[in-house]
Parts: sequence; C-alpha cells; structure tokens
Amino acid sequence: MRKTCSRLTVLFEDPFWVGIWESENQDRYEVCKITFGPEPKDYEIYDFILKNYHRLRFSPSLNGSAMLEKHISPKRMRREIDRQLQNTGIGTKAQQALKLQQEQVKLERKSRSRAQREAEKEYQYELRQAKRKEKHRGH
Repeated sequence: MRKTCSRLTVLFEDPFWVGIWESENQDRYEVCKITFGPEPKDYEIYDFILKNYHRLRFSPSLNGSAMLEKHISPKRMRREIDRQLQNTGIGTKAQQALKLQQEQVKLERKSRSRAQREAEKEYQYELRQAKRKEKHRGH
C-alpha cells in the first residue's frame, strides 16, 4: 500500500518568508515554493493553503524513494518532529526540484519574449512596407 506524504516548511529567506511544499505520492516527488512576504501566522498559512492550493505550481516530478510503512513509537516521532523543527533549511531533493522548476519557467519566458520580439519586428516591417507603398502612390 502506498501513502502520500506532504510537508510544508516555512523559513526566512532574506527579505521574505517563504514556504516549501514537498509532496511525495507513489514514488513521485514534487515541490513548490510559496512566497509569503511578512511572517505568516499559522491560521494565515492554513487559509492560504485552503484557498490557493489549486493554483500552486509544482515542479516536474522526480523519482522519489518508496515510503516504508512501519510503526513509529510516539517518543521517537516526537524526537523526529523536534529534529525537523530545529532544521531550518530545505532538503537537497527539494532544492533540485525547485531548480528544475526555475529552469522550466526561464525557458518558457525566453520563448515568450522571443515570440514577442519577432512579432514586433514583423509589425515594424509591415509599417515600413506600408509607408513605402504610400510614398509611391501618386499625388
């Protein structure tokens, strides 16, 4: 039986507070970066997730490690939670996924700007041609 695991880590990256949403589902790992601005309260984060989850742009899926199903004692789980709360950074897997998403957005932006630049060139060319024809029209 497979499980889905999601984790939201909120941390301060100068000058904003950001959230890293990591999601692991059936050996697939995805991550999304959320910029909050000022330090968010717990209820603000919860409200944001409820209202905006469908708009989050996750990174392309990476192969994730299979989640093992095993019972963890409450004391061990508490220690693990405390350890994760002390850890202020994000995992390297999350960093790789965010980098991949950033590169994809960069490529999309480059292609959009290239198409816009070509359209502007074509428009300027048409204007020049129309101006030349207008000059040769007669009096």
